[in-house]
Amino acid sequence: MSVLARSVGNAFRNKVRTGAVVAVLAVAIGLALSMLVANQAVAAKVTELNASVGTVLTVNPAGGQGFEGGGEPLTAEQAATAAAVQNVSSVVGTKALRLRNATAAAAQAAAGTPAAGPGGGQGGPAGQNTTTLTTSLTAAVDAGTLGNRNQAAEGTTGSTGTTQPVRSLPITATGIGAEVDSTGKALSITEGTGLGGYAAASTNALLGTTLAEKNGLKVGSTFTINDQTYTVAGLFDAGTTFGNNALYVTLPAAQTLAELPGELSTMIVTINTLENVDSTKTALQSALGTDKADVTQGQNLETAVSSLDSVKNISFIAFVAALGTAGLIILLIMVMLVRERRREIGVLKAIGAPNRTIGFQFVLEALVLVALGSVVGAAVASFASGGIASALISSNTSTTTTATTWRGMPGGAAGFPGGGAGLPQGGPFGGASQLLTTVTASASPGVIATGIAAVFGVAIIGALVPALLTARIRPIEVLRGE
Repeated sequence: MSVLARSVGNAFRNKVRTGAVVAVLAVAIGLALSMLVANQAVAAKVTELNASVGTVLTVNPAGGQGFEGGGEPLTAEQAATAAAVQNVSSVVGTKALRLRNATAAAAQAAAGTPAAGPGGGQGGPAGQNTTTLTTSLTAAVDAGTLGNRNQAAEGTTGSTGTTQPVRSLPITATGIGAEVDSTGKALSITEGTGLGGYAAASTNALLGTTLAEKNGLKVGSTFTINDQTYTVAGLFDAGTTFGNNALYVTLPAAQTLAELPGELSTMIVTINTLENVDSTKTALQSALGTDKADVTQGQNLETAVSSLDSVKNISFIAFVAALGTAGLIILLIMVMLVRERRREIGVLKAIGAPNRTIGFQFVLEALVLVALGSVVGAAVASFASGGIASALISSNTSTTTTATTWRGMPGGAAGFPGGGAGLPQGGPFGGASQLLTTVTASASPGVIATGIAAVFGVAIIGALVPALLTARIRPIEVLRGE
């Protein structure tokens, strides 16, 4: 009988024990593979974060951010200055607007309640607009308790004792100079097309999916802003309900609506490589002037990446621990088998079988058990890896959220361009919070194969120890004992 056939036969000699060993190995291997898949997924997401928004700087007016603060607005001339700085690959200007539903605005006006933006500024957000912008659109998000409370704090409650109309939330409108969101990341257009020439005035617009659904609009439908008719060119998905209660128009169109030609709310500056970000940030701040502009590289992104790095480290440690557990199981099982088969080993050595052949037999037997455990473990990993990765990320980010929730500037991450240090969505992670929740742990064949190869390597090491014990068995002692 060949060594291979004898090894396979020995692996199934005691079927109950074999089943138990395979089950335990499957759990350990499945956990190891799940952790490896999670580690690879998180590593890929970190790379994606750095590649997509890690090289992006946000320029706000000095002393201002989004619809908050003060200072002087940015200009097209400053955008040209920023574009001339070494290592800057692109500069995208934005103009932020807030739109009120025309019907709701008329009802508020009739009730003696003028619509004011945050920070005062009759007729516009923080005084950025000279006229109140109205639209035929209805906000996709209901005001609710928070919306009513916030608007009351902004001075839209009217006189005491006056019955107020139901408030509607404002809609964020952003004029952009390229097909990117306010983090510099490409817009995720789900239907239709982009706006085409972003440097020219246009009556086309991109709507968030929930905003379009709320108003019964689709690609090709029309709506109005300040009695100007706009056509829905495409729909985008920002990943959050608040982010999808928004629309994009071309930068010149937004400046025309605001009656502020050449004025910018923010600039999104993309650097050519991650290594040049720090030096270019300093050069950019110097070129624009510290009294004219604030240049930021989202600390929220750094927090998000740091959180993901922690998850990656935890998953790698768990992978090593699970791998070590599988190796220990193999070691203990093979030591037990060597002790049980002392007589068999003695007979084989008595008839001339070399230690190498006998040891190889035990290694093959261990690999048979590991192969069976790996098949079951891979199936477990394919189903469990996504949940494990999500649990690790959720646990880690919730801990970081508790520690950072109140560090931001009030209103700075309100979802408007320029808020949240260049990451516009709410929460301590800014826009990166969406990316955190979109880590996809896919048990790809390559990752699984890498994990199983590591398991087999540990199994060989675990089986070699008892295999070497066979060299210490003397046939005469075994046969005399029998």
